[in-house]
Amino acid sequence: MEYRFSGKSGLQLPLVSLGLWHNFGSEDPFDVARAMLLHAWDKGVTHFDIANNYGPAPGTAEMTFGRVLREDLLAHRDEMIVSSKAGYWGWDGPYGNGGSRKYMIASCDQSLKRTGLEYFDIFYSHRYDPQTPIEETMQALVDIVRAGKALYVGISNYPADKQKECYDYLSAAHVPCVISQYKASIAFPQTLEENLPVANANGSGFICYSPLAQGLLTNRYLNGIPAGSRASKNVFLHPEQVTAEAVARAQQLGAIAAERGQTLAQMAVAWLLSKDVTSVIIGASSVAQLDDNLHAIDNIAFTEEELQKIARVMQQQ
Repeated sequence: MEYRFSGKSGLQLPLVSLGLWHNFGSEDPFDVARAMLLHAWDKGVTHFDIANNYGPAPGTAEMTFGRVLREDLLAHRDEMIVSSKAGYWGWDGPYGNGGSRKYMIASCDQSLKRTGLEYFDIFYSHRYDPQTPIEETMQALVDIVRAGKALYVGISNYPADKQKECYDYLSAAHVPCVISQYKASIAFPQTLEENLPVANANGSGFICYSPLAQGLLTNRYLNGIPAGSRASKNVFLHPEQVTAEAVARAQQLGAIAAERGQTLAQMAVAWLLSKDVTSVIIGASSVAQLDDNLHAIDNIAFTEEELQKIARVMQQQ
């Protein structure tokens, strides 16, 4: 595994990080989750990305990770980066959502208890909350670091103008934003165009999630919607999104990937890594799927001709 420095910080992250958004909650088989975490670790994945609402049920992905850490990986705690976040719904009532100081600090404390950790390596504000002043949310992150509950802070899903405000506040407080997390993929390049330049100009690293567009950038839907898939469950990917046009684009992109000696999923991850990003977060539902995606790092160089072919496919209506 290759590692890249996160922005202007001394923190290095692996090219591929493992996200626990799906398939690591209380409704998923623990043995499968454990096997994926251990396999990722064995392959050099040192960064594990969680959030207070990951599951399902919310919070249980942190519990799963904490159990595997306690039972299998505790001796390696200082060799890994563990991140968590707060911003989306965590619990009922006015203090379980958003960006208030009350919610951010309470959520961090709860997440530490669920994982069994003494501190997070990175703690994020998961989203921009227009109801809360940015100064309040950012000061909560600063105080979380100063209290020893996190080593670094990050932001996720902030609009570009608010993103800059976060960087300015954190920099002035001498707790710089080391990483910015955004949805990005071949099918959704907007954040690379809008948010990545802001991060680069302000010394923040940039990490991408949903590189496979919830499965549309894989071979999964080439022959319809299979049982058990996200589209079949109407979870994060709706059946109406699996259009004939989307399938046709996946087929054409798959042909380009095959010419590169890759699967479509591998090429999708490699495409992001060919950009000026720090790391790409991948998810998985099995060790085999995880291993397939990890092989994306075997070839992250693209010719100009390949990039133009990909662009032409995505420009088709």
